Amino acid sequence: MEELVIRDAEVVDGSGADSYRADVVVGGGRITSIVKEAAAAGCQRPRARRELDAEGLVLSPGFVDMHAHSDLALLRDPDHGAKAAQGVTLEVIGQDGLSYAPVDDRTLAEVRRAIAGWNGPGDDIDFDWRTVGEYLDRLDRGIAVNAAYLIPQGTVRALAVGWEDRPATEQELDRMRQLVAEGMEQGAVGMSSGLTYTPGMYARDAELTELCRVVASYGGYYCPHHRSYGAGALEAYREMIALTREAGCSLHLAHATMNFGVNKGRAPELLALLDEALAAGADISLDTYPYTPGCTTLAAVLPSWASEGGPEETLRRLADDATAERIRHHLEVTGSDGCHGVPVEWDTIEISGVNDPALADHVGRTIAESAALRREDPWVTARGLLLADRLAPTILQHVGHEENVREIMRHRVHTGGSDGILQGAKPHPRAYGTFPHYLGHYVRELGVLSLEECVAHLTSRPAARLRLPDRGLVREGYVADLVLFDPATVAAGSTFAEPRTLPTGIPYVLVDGRFVIEDGRRTDALAGRAVRGTPPA
Repeated sequence: MEELVIRDAEVVDGSGADSYRADVVVGGGRITSIVKEAAAAGCQRPRARRELDAEGLVLSPGFVDMHAHSDLALLRDPDHGAKAAQGVTLEVIGQDGLSYAPVDDRTLAEVRRAIAGWNGPGDDIDFDWRTVGEYLDRLDRGIAVNAAYLIPQGTVRALAVGWEDRPATEQELDRMRQLVAEGMEQGAVGMSSGLTYTPGMYARDAELTELCRVVASYGGYYCPHHRSYGAGALEAYREMIALTREAGCSLHLAHATMNFGVNKGRAPELLALLDEALAAGADISLDTYPYTPGCTTLAAVLPSWASEGGPEETLRRLADDATAERIRHHLEVTGSDGCHGVPVEWDTIEISGVNDPALADHVGRTIAESAALRREDPWVTARGLLLADRLAPTILQHVGHEENVREIMRHRVHTGGSDGILQGAKPHPRAYGTFPHYLGHYVRELGVLSLEECVAHLTSRPAARLRLPDRGLVREGYVADLVLFDPATVAAGSTFAEPRTLPTGIPYVLVDGRFVIEDGRRTDALAGRAVRGTPPA
């Protein structure tokens, strides 16, 4: 007898097709049978050890978070309710060109410092891996949800070249090619870049093209955080399309937004650019989060020259008055490349987290507000924070446009990604609310997408990008990564005021056929594993 039958569910199968009523049977971690309209037809109904009445609930494939920053959270927090409670059954990590494999001891220490704002300093983690394969093996010991990994190009460059702004030598380029090839062979699904973050941003297009050729040879995809989401956004999108076309590599555009005042209402221009490339044969997909503010680290807005050489050099420059004044001029007057070519507006930058508890009074305030309370210039406040917290503060950037968010999420190659940073006392609510916010706000309340279409965006489309032949659909033989939600009540509980509130209306989530959310509560199941890429035959 099978393990579970889910009775009378309204199945939204992930394909985009109309829903249907069915009994769905699960055994051995997979969907073993689907009996449509079983009750109405009066046929023999399937039996199992456990029967779950799904009357009034939608059954869909588990959601795939195409842009997650859970690289250490998966190891640190076995509960991982921020994602499991949303119905996320697979996260794609290793994003924005910076993560923890492949590394040596020196590079690991540098990367830990550089992205402490994303993942914490990692003092509570046993970094017992150095290669991509060893990191994936560590995940295989048991995690809350599944995870796929992108080779971080910035980390690869730090390992082979360092943190200097210069072209790689031919020997260094060969070393980077080798590191990318090894990572793909060990199970990575592609490569990410953070081209407004050091040291990845120091790579010229020719260097990136060569690495993308390696990724393409293993059937993987390139996922860049490209060089501008502000003043040069459309040019940056064109650059990534041209680069990957030359390399013969699939392209997935990370958090594909059009932000800052210069891009208000310009989403149709981006979509026209994508449509032209798709019509010409390009293989492109993208992800977005359903909110207007962005989230990153305060150090990320600094000009690239100020970050050359790594975190310690950045701190040294900030501590020097004359150099700090140059940084301020680039930020406030000319427009820093770290701030996407747009002069910084301190009243749009809200501190969302700090590592040092003594600085907690900044959290929840913009730099402008904190500066006014201290009766000092905003740059003085920002500089002091960066020095005191050693580059760790995280920020919300209130620079997005709702009309752009809606236009982009309608596109036929769109997928969902939280870009969720779980650190800080007041993180962006997208970390806890992205997927129910799509279903509750943009489907039920606004009708921007139909339910069937939205579920396809969050399930089968990302599974196809990841080349997963048995995930992303409710189909017989597919892995039983499944979500049951109430379409009338599903909603994000998280808000900007209370960002760690869990969603409502998602009572059941299964990973590999095991309940990780049951009756709305997290179980103790650690059913997730590393989902490895498979090179083409």
